[in-house]
Amino acid sequence: MELKPSYEELKQQLASVQLEADRLKATEESFNRQNASLKALHETSLGLIDTLDKEELLENILERAVSLSGTAHGYIYLLGPTDELMQMRVGMGFFKGQLGRQVSIGEGMGGRVWKAEMPVVVEDYQSWNGRLSDRELDSLRSIVGIPLKYGSRVLGVIGLAHVEKSRSFTDEDIATLERFAALALIALEKSRLYANVRHELAEREKAEEVLRESENRYRTFLESSPDPIVVYDMKGEASYVNPAFELTFKLSREELLGKQIDFVPKENWPETREAIERMLTGQKIHLFETRRQTKDGKILDVQLSSTLYQGSDGKPLGNIVILRDITARKRAEEELDKYRGDLEELVSERTAELAESNLKLEQEIEERKRVEKALRRREKELQAQSDHLAEVNTALRVLLKQREDDKKELGENVLKNVEELVTPYVQRIANGKMDSQQKILIGVVEANLHSIISPFIDKLTSGLVKLTPVEIKVASLVKAGNTNKEIADILLVSKNTVLFHRHNIRSKLAIKNKKINLRSHLLAME
Repeated sequence: MELKPSYEELKQQLASVQLEADRLKATEESFNRQNASLKALHETSLGLIDTLDKEELLENILERAVSLSGTAHGYIYLLGPTDELMQMRVGMGFFKGQLGRQVSIGEGMGGRVWKAEMPVVVEDYQSWNGRLSDRELDSLRSIVGIPLKYGSRVLGVIGLAHVEKSRSFTDEDIATLERFAALALIALEKSRLYANVRHELAEREKAEEVLRESENRYRTFLESSPDPIVVYDMKGEASYVNPAFELTFKLSREELLGKQIDFVPKENWPETREAIERMLTGQKIHLFETRRQTKDGKILDVQLSSTLYQGSDGKPLGNIVILRDITARKRAEEELDKYRGDLEELVSERTAELAESNLKLEQEIEERKRVEKALRRREKELQAQSDHLAEVNTALRVLLKQREDDKKELGENVLKNVEELVTPYVQRIANGKMDSQQKILIGVVEANLHSIISPFIDKLTSGLVKLTPVEIKVASLVKAGNTNKEIADILLVSKNTVLFHRHNIRSKLAIKNKKINLRSHLLAME
């Protein structure tokens, strides 16, 4: 007989079934989250691997990381050039204003992850003893750091954070982020390799451009060189000739390229063969003078320089020969030698003439020495005479000064005597009763007295003017303000005579034909 389970047993079984159902539901939800996470990681990896620009890739990595973790705040640190500091290269949300922040190993969340080389989770950043001292970071709560590790070396750190107290990062979030960090590192490595390849390609293109420019430059040099140039391979066949070679030897490139050039005269083959042997041993042939023949049979004197050129493996590929036509120079040297011989003969003749001239010159020098000796003796005599004349001149200057002093003293005495003994009486006569003729005469007497004792008469009789005595009288009367008629009456001459004297006076005073009043000019001479 079967026993029916009791109510308690049924209740326990139901609770057990419910517990199993909840466990299965939680397992299903975890599976679904992991499935969604793996799907997101797969899509993320495809998106990241297709991104080649490093800055864009970092932004995409951070965007996918914050999306996977369900937060809006994150950053990525990368090692600097010296591997001594990490720098925040990208940031989102809270960390957007933290770009450029640097940490050393062990410093802050980034430094701790760098040092530990494994994920680090902090539930409350505000109370964490390893936090940075910056007060701007006080808003952070739960925070996680995932290393970007390549081999045994940490290249960077992905950091994510919550600013809400109720939110935190689960083990499942950390596992997902670790897988994501591995994918991100692959994408970063691909970006680095791509950047290296692109840099290498750019350098190679630059090198190829430099090589092309170099080839163009050397080809331009060869083509524009005025000297003939030919390039031979190791078989002695011409692989290149420049236009100057064609022009000089009257041979076209079609006749030369790929062939051995037969332009060495028979008598010059021994020296040419010897030069080739020396060149093949590695010696440079420099300014070797020989001869070459043009197509029309003309023999040219040439100066030749040659050297081997090598390939990238160091083996010789051929040689370059530069020739210079020195035929004209040779002809000039021959002419110069001939001229030099003629010149030496001429010099011999001139030397004999010069010896004769030197003998005559020596005789002239002896004669000149005798003359110089006589001149020195005469010079001494003249110096003695000069000293004597200097003493005489000194005595004359003393006498002249004494004469000037006596003349000055005489003039002062005359002036004093006239003013004391003559002028008072003339003034008394002038103040007496006289007719007009007498007044004029006494005025003339007074004016003449004044002129005699003034420098006016000296100026009129100086070497610069040289007036005659009559002209001096007329000039004095003009200066006194007399008319031509009054002057004629005083001097008992005609008016025309007065005009004649006035004309001579103006000529000697250099005011002829000038609009200058004669009386004003004479007054100005006072």
